Amino acid sequence: MKYSGSLNQTWNSFKDPQRVKVLADLIKREVESLGNPVNIMEFCGGHTHVILKNGLDELLKGYINFLHGPGCPVCVTALERVDLAIELAKLPDVILCTYGDLMRVPGSNKISLLTLRAEGYEVRPLPSCLEAIKIAQEFPNKKVVFFAIGFETTAPHTAVLIKQAHQLGIANLWVVSNHILAIEVLDYLLKSEEKPFIEAFIGPGHVSTITGVQVYEPIVQRYGTPIVVSGFEPLDLLQAVYLIVKQKKEGRCEVEIQYTRTVDKQGNLKAQELLKEVFVIRDSFPWRGLGEIPNSAYAIAPKYESLDGEKFFNLSLPSSKEHPQCLCGRVIKGLNKPTDCKLFGKACTPQNPIGPCMVSSEGACLAYFKYRKQLN
Repeated sequence: MKYSGSLNQTWNSFKDPQRVKVLADLIKREVESLGNPVNIMEFCGGHTHVILKNGLDELLKGYINFLHGPGCPVCVTALERVDLAIELAKLPDVILCTYGDLMRVPGSNKISLLTLRAEGYEVRPLPSCLEAIKIAQEFPNKKVVFFAIGFETTAPHTAVLIKQAHQLGIANLWVVSNHILAIEVLDYLLKSEEKPFIEAFIGPGHVSTITGVQVYEPIVQRYGTPIVVSGFEPLDLLQAVYLIVKQKKEGRCEVEIQYTRTVDKQGNLKAQELLKEVFVIRDSFPWRGLGEIPNSAYAIAPKYESLDGEKFFNLSLPSSKEHPQCLCGRVIKGLNKPTDCKLFGKACTPQNPIGPCMVSSEGACLAYFKYRKQLN
C-alpha cells in the first residue's frame, strides 16, 4: 500500500478510523464464517499497549480473544536477576548502569534500583548502553557495571559495547548479560502443559528485524500454529489479525510478514554475526513466571570473558521469593488478565508496583491500568 503526503499524514494513515472500521468489519465476517472466536497471543508488550490504547480488543470482542504473551523484557527478567542487580549496586565503588524500566522493579526485599539511587548509591539509567564506556573512562577508579536486559532487539547494542570496550582496553567496565531469546520462549509456551489455547501468534516486529522470520518456521511446522509478524500501529495489528484469520479459513499454517516495511525473511545478517561472535547460548536461564528455559539466553563468549561481570563479581545470593498474590507470572503466559489479580489497581499501581508487569512501559498490567481500569 502506498501513501502520499507528509510524514505526519503517512503515519496518521496507519490510524485512520475509516480504514480501521473497514478492516475490523472484514475480520468479523471472516470469523463468523469460521463459527468460533479466534484465540491470538500477541507476543510483544508493545503490541499489547497498542491493542489496549486503541480499543482493538473491544472493537473485536466476541471475535478475537487477545492473549497477552511474555514479550516484555522487563516483565520476564527473573526476580533473582533483579536481586543480583541490586546486590551489585551495593558493592563499594560500583556504578551500576541499566535501562530505565528495570530501575523501578522491586526485588525480593521490596527494594528497587531506584530506591538505592535515592539512598545515594551510584545507579544510572542509560538511554544507550554505549554511554557506559564514557562513564568508565570518566571514572577510572570506579567499577562500572552495565546490567544488560532485553531480547534479540537490544542484544546487538550490548555486543557493540563489549567489542568496543575490549578494543579500547577498558579495565574497569563489566557487563552482566540477561539477554533472552524470543524463539525459545515461543517453543516453551507451545509445549507447556500450563498454557491457554493459542491458535496463532502475532510475532514481535522489533525482534524479527534482527532475527528475520525464517527462525519461526520450525515452530509453525512443529506445532501447527501460524505466526504473523506485525508492526506497531492499529492498522498493522488489524491486518496481522486478518492474515491469521484468513490462514485459518483457508486451512493454512504459515509464517507471514505484515511488517514488510521493516522485516524480511533473513533479518539483519550483520547483527546476527555480531551476536554469534560476542555471545554463546546458555544451557538454561531463569524467566520470571516461566522458570528455567533451556537454551534461552545469551552469555558472554570466552573471547570477551574479561568483561563478564558475572564471572568477575561471582556473587552468591539466597533464593528469591515472589509476592504470593502477584499474578505477573500467569499474565505473561496468557492465563490471566491483569484485572484478575487482587492487587491490581489497589496495592499494586504504577506509583507502587508490586510486580514487573506494572512497572515496564510494555507491561500488560500497566496497559490495563492506563486504558482499562475505568472499565472494571
